[in-house]
Amino acid sequence: MPPPPPVSDLTTHLGFWLRTVSNHVSHAFAAKIAEKGVTVAEWTVMRTLYGKDPMSPSRLADEMGMTRGAITKLADRLIGKALVRRTADPQDGRAQTLALTDRGTALVPDLAKLADQNDAETFGHLLPAERDVLEQSLKQIVAHRRITALPIA
Repeated sequence: MPPPPPVSDLTTHLGFWLRTVSNHVSHAFAAKIAEKGVTVAEWTVMRTLYGKDPMSPSRLADEMGMTRGAITKLADRLIGKALVRRTADPQDGRAQTLALTDRGTALVPDLAKLADQNDAETFGHLLPAERDVLEQSLKQIVAHRRITALPIA
């Protein structure tokens, strides 16, 4: 039997290293905010709503690059936790809007501090110039690939 053809090693791919770091950052952050009773996806919705006027689920879906169905499911979970409220749109009684509750608004800065802490734990050892190069490189990839959906998991 002939030997199998040579193939590249996993570690020769940039995607391998990106995924390794991404998994670590995501799991560490998820554990931190789980203590506050929210998921990463819920945090992303809350941060998107933070400081904004009530918005329709469809607008929120567009801003986040998600489906309306996904937004509805996340909104339902956040409403159940009393972090988001759904109300009738004052200009169109048939439409609905989503907004943070007072409790949700108060929680966002605490969650943002955890995000900042998580970022510092993973990237804080980088020199400012190294961090800038990494950030610009990742942003360039996002722009080149036309990635618009917010990461939620």
